[in-house]
Order: sequence, then C-alpha cells, then structure tokens
Amino acid sequence: MAVKSFEAWDYVVFAGLFVISSGIGVFFAIKERKKATSREFLVGGRQMSFGPVALSLTASFMSAVTVLGTPAEVYRFGASFFLFIISYAFVVFFTSELFLPVFYRSGITSTYEYLQLRFNKPVRYAATVIYIVQTVLYTGVVVYAPALALNQVTGFDLWASVFATGIVCTFYCSLGGLKAVVWTDAFQMVVMIVGFLTVLIQGSSHAGGFHNVLEQARNGSRLNVVDFDVDPLRRHTFWTITVGGTFTWLGIYGVNQSTIQRCISCKTEKHAKLALYCNLLGLWLIAVCAIFCGLIMYSNFKDCDPWTSGAISAPDQLMPYFVMEIFATMPGLPGLFVACAFSGTLSTVAASINALATVTFEDFVKSCFPHLSDKKSTWISKGLCLLFGILCTSMAVVASFMGSVVQGALGGLLTGITLSFWVAIGAFVYPAPESKTLPLPLSTELCAPSNITTTVGPQLSSRPPLADTWYSLSYLYYSAVGFLGCIIAGLIISLVTGRQRGKDIDPLLIRPVCNLFCFWSKKYKTLCWCGVQHDQETEEDYLDSGSTWKQGAESALQNGFKQESLAQIPDYNSKDKNYSNSAQKTTHF
Repeated sequence: MAVKSFEAWDYVVFAGLFVISSGIGVFFAIKERKKATSREFLVGGRQMSFGPVALSLTASFMSAVTVLGTPAEVYRFGASFFLFIISYAFVVFFTSELFLPVFYRSGITSTYEYLQLRFNKPVRYAATVIYIVQTVLYTGVVVYAPALALNQVTGFDLWASVFATGIVCTFYCSLGGLKAVVWTDAFQMVVMIVGFLTVLIQGSSHAGGFHNVLEQARNGSRLNVVDFDVDPLRRHTFWTITVGGTFTWLGIYGVNQSTIQRCISCKTEKHAKLALYCNLLGLWLIAVCAIFCGLIMYSNFKDCDPWTSGAISAPDQLMPYFVMEIFATMPGLPGLFVACAFSGTLSTVAASINALATVTFEDFVKSCFPHLSDKKSTWISKGLCLLFGILCTSMAVVASFMGSVVQGALGGLLTGITLSFWVAIGAFVYPAPESKTLPLPLSTELCAPSNITTTVGPQLSSRPPLADTWYSLSYLYYSAVGFLGCIIAGLIISLVTGRQRGKDIDPLLIRPVCNLFCFWSKKYKTLCWCGVQHDQETEEDYLDSGSTWKQGAESALQNGFKQESLAQIPDYNSKDKNYSNSAQKTTHF
C-alpha cells in the first residue's frame, strides 16, 4: 500500500486541536482555582447549562471509531444506518423520561450509588469494578484503533498520536475537571462537524455532484434502507437496528456514568432534559454526515474498491484513504480531517477518564474515608484523573498486541454479563456467514494492475452447531441478550429467596414506566405501581427548582436511604415516608 504523507500545513492544523484543547483545561484550572471542592471538579458544581452539555454528550459518544467506521459500514453494507435515527430517538426519550429523573432526584454522583440504595453494597461494588475494567479496555482501543488506521494510510506517526492523545486528555482533565471536559468537547464537536462538511463538499464535487452520488448509490443497492426481515441473525434489518440498537444505546446513554454525570451537572432537571434532547439533534447530524460520507466514498470507488484491490488492508482505512485522495492538492485539509477523527477520540477519552475518576472516588475512596476535607478530596480526584489517564494510554499500547479491533440483582448481573460475553466471543471466533451479514458487491474492474499479494487468513476446518445460530446473532442484540438474562435470572432468584414488597421500596428509587403509557388513568397507574407508594404531585415545579432539593438529597444519600437512617434525615417522616418541607415534597414522582 502506497502511504501518502502529511505536509507541514496538515501538522499545523492537527496540532492546533491539541493546543486549543489544552488551553481550555488551563483556562478552567485558573478560573476555578478558588472553588477547590470535589463537587466542583467532578460535576461542575451542578450549575452547568444545557447547551455545552448537549454538545459534550454528542462529541464524547461519537468517537473516532464512528468517524472512520460508520462511513466504511455504509460503503460495504448500504445506508440502513439511517434507521439508527429511530433508535437514537427512542434512547434519548427513555433516558430523559425514565432514567434521568431517578438519578437526578436521588442526588447521586456515581450511577452505581443507586445500586446500593436499591439493593446493597456488593451489587454496587461489582458493577463499579466491571465498569472500570470495561471502560479502561474500551478507551485503550478507542485511542489505538483510529491511530493505527490513520498511520497506515497517511503515514501519521502512530505512537506520537497515541501518546499525544493520552497526555493531552489527562492534562486538561486533571487541571480543569468536568467543566474543562464539557467545554473542550463542545469545541471538538465543532471540529468534527467542520471536518465532515469539508469531506462532503469536496467528495461530492469529486464524484460529479450530489445527484450523481445518489444515482450511483442507488444503482449499487446502497439505498435499500428498510428490510423488515425478523431473522435475529441478520446483521442489519429494521428490527435489529430499532430494537437491538435501542437496547445497545440505552446501555450507553441510559445508565452510563459518563452520560449521567454530565446530565446531573446541569443546574436543573429541565436543563438536563434539554441537554439530552438537543444532543439528539447532534446525534442525528453526525449520523447523517457519516452516512453520506459512506455513499460518496462508494460513488468514487465503485469501479475500483481499494480494499478488495489491496490498496488498503482493512475497511476502517477507507475513510482516511479517501480523504488523502480527494485532498491530494489541498494542504491542510487532510490535517483537518485527522483533527476531526481525533476530536472524537479526545472527547471520548476525556469523558472516560473523568467518569472513571468519579466512580472510583465516590464508590471506593469516600466509602473508606467519608470525612475527607474539600482540599484533599479535590487533590485525590485530580490524582485519579492522572492515574486513569496513564492506565488508558497504557491500554492503547496493550491493544497493539491484540488481534482485530442483592442475591437477585447480583445473580442477574453475572448472568447477563456471561451471556453477552458468550455470544460476543463466539461471534469473534466464528464470524457470521455472508448469508446473514449480506455485504454488498464491490468492484475492482477499473483498478490499475498492482503487485500486491492478497493474503487469506487461516480457515477453521469445522464450525460447531452454534456457529450458524447463536454465534451469528446480530451484534446489535448483544445488549438485549444481557438485559433479558439479567432480568430473568434476577426474577427467578428473587422468587426463590423471597421477593420484596412494593410498599417497602422507597419511591424515589423507582421510575414508574406505566406513568408514560397510562397517563390518562389514575386507577391503572396505581395498579401498575405494584404497591410502591409514588407521590402523585406534578413535576413542573420540581424541574425548575434544582439546587435547594439537591443539597437535601445529597444529605439523605450519605445516610444511604436505609430505613434505620431515614428517621435521622432532617424533615423526613419515617412513618409516612415523605418530607415535611416543601422543597423535599416536590422530589417524589
């Protein structure tokens, strides 16, 4: 593969991304130096407005894997990715209306604190450890994989980009805390959009215009979006994307520490909800840009596929290769695209480091040392950011040696994880047959002759019976499998060991789904509450109240919401299970 090199202007543009990102961290370190509390550092003092939080949410979950992977996916399998617009809408709606109110009103900082309030400490600690391990592994791959793809196509130094990413993210996370992360993400979101737009404009021009792009995509079957086949083994259908995609993204948005942490940093619940809904527009915009980049790539390479011809060695190199082709005579613009890709990486890594530091501090440090001073808490939080920055960067190095890129509650958790890992590892070892993934045809008819030798990987002599069924399950259903396994195992174990009565559950910890679907009938809503004593007051007053309630809620959280502790909380009536002052009365559902 002929590697095209960056020019001086490309490096200047790319370096500008890192300099500005670091500058934002320094700015907030200086600006917030007098507010030396862990609350300010980890959740921005819970005074953020919805605008920057919305941009931050979009940027951090649209990583470089999205920037490089989605266009390649559309190039190979078609524009069925458009259906993710539906699943994104479901995910944001459920997160905003079901998950966010519970987390926001309970006054927690770590999402896993909820598990202790609802179940017990072992469940909380198990979930926290799993989250830390998974996030460190994921972040390492997020750093390494895009850097490798860009290195092999553009000649951009692999390890320089890996270590620069780790150092810069650790630097501004450790200095400026959540506010630096949020505002840096907002800047990086703008860079991502500008990078995509330059590729869309130049790429469509290179292909003879946007109309020509659509015509050639239609002729190549890339615009066959909707397929209502209910087969769960098919890679992308209407059902796998809308149903499976919703479950997958709910795990990312609904209960993910990184998302919830930024939502609860908002000054009121209304701002938090607005951040989520505005973020939905950002998700749609990024998705549409990535999809059309994939269609434009196909229009340009329809007669000479660089992957099949051996010009590149992996699909995730398609986008960088395409960029180097269309911007060959425009110094600086390839650097802008690389800045676009690394904006996704920086935002994801920074959000992960901040979230890891938060759960570690809240779930372990504060549990062991509950009376730390504000100054010590802040320094420990900064030290944790530094520690996880080093761990995530080290994991990127490790990734280079890898291959391709309560009893009921605890039992359910382990069952769900086991099932998810089982099907995912089985699919990795025994990939689904093409009859299920249905890759679209690619052509090398007009490629120039080359001396590149295509190597064929080792073929497994036989496939077990599960290879074409269980292991061929669409990857979008992995989260649904884990979810159902957790719920079913948890219910069975709870029935065997003794179920909990609804009236004994604090209503603050339950968000009744039936309220969304039985809103017209008080009778049916009450029936579906299963004995949980939900307050039926309206929520409008609460959404704008915010800070007064949060101070009381945090005090209550420190007492664990345990029955023996509730009587000690100021203004709390343990007999009636409610608060006597007006600020607290508005907290129930």
